[in-house]
Amino acid sequence: MRALVARAFGPPETLGVEDLPVPEPGPGEALVRVRAAALNFFDTLLIENRYQFKPTPPFSPAAEFAGAVEALGEGVEGLRVGERVVGYLGWGAAREYVTAPARGLTRIPDGVPDEAAAGLTVTYGTALHALKDRARLRAGETLAVLGAAGGAGLAAVELGRLIGARVIACASSADKLDLARRSSADLTLNYADEDLKEGMKRLTDGRGVDVLYDPVGGDLAEPALRAMAWEGRYLVVGFAGGAIPRIPLNLVLLKGCDVQGVFWGESLTREPARHAANMADLLAWVAQGRLSAHVDVVLPLEEGPQALRRIADRRAKGKVILRP
Repeated sequence: MRALVARAFGPPETLGVEDLPVPEPGPGEALVRVRAAALNFFDTLLIENRYQFKPTPPFSPAAEFAGAVEALGEGVEGLRVGERVVGYLGWGAAREYVTAPARGLTRIPDGVPDEAAAGLTVTYGTALHALKDRARLRAGETLAVLGAAGGAGLAAVELGRLIGARVIACASSADKLDLARRSSADLTLNYADEDLKEGMKRLTDGRGVDVLYDPVGGDLAEPALRAMAWEGRYLVVGFAGGAIPRIPLNLVLLKGCDVQGVFWGESLTREPARHAANMADLLAWVAQGRLSAHVDVVLPLEEGPQALRRIADRRAKGKVILRP
């Protein structure tokens, strides 16, 4: 089988496609022929040994995939060969075949393309866990999303609107904000042209935002926190901006707000049933046309380095998919 492989830690350009043996499913596992593998920002960190999880080279990037069950290991029940499924591995999906625990696979409904399904697990799974399970976002509340044109941001924009919130999409350029607006954002804020805190205060008539979805961190965190409404919920999702911010805790006191960590990966281990229910909801909403599962670009496996560079350079507008 063909696989995109990192032989050593380094930038995207150091990866290459190799031929590897097809793996055998062990007890409780399924062998899946991968039809689409989705890349995320953390893959650009993973390949350079700058991520919290550190695989040992050689390895493949891509945590999430969609494909068809090719074979079943001993003891697997409830799955059939040929069924289309979506799954999450942490890394290793940028190849033609993967083995995965069968209990972690979710069937893909008819009408949902492989490319759309492959990109749901991390960004939409994280956003739904954050907005529903952590912040308990309610219809009528105001949600602000930083980095709203990236995969994580677009997912939060769409899900916020689906829940019934008033969504403010925040990004650094007019074309990114146009994409967020087309993805159902109610209002937009260009934080390259306007102070983030003042802009969010302006758009909420001075009240502030009820929920802040922050996958960026860096210099945006403190002004965003200063724009929270009383008893708001600040969701710490990630640090795509590079720097991990140091927050003055007096702001949390003065706002009477909560700062909530969103460790979606750990929630998979601690709450697998809730994750399974969230994935079933997400796939059903895509099948019903209520979520777009926006894909930026689909590239062949051989263009994996270019795909990772596109994400690292912040040029991706939605999910980047590899098709083995």
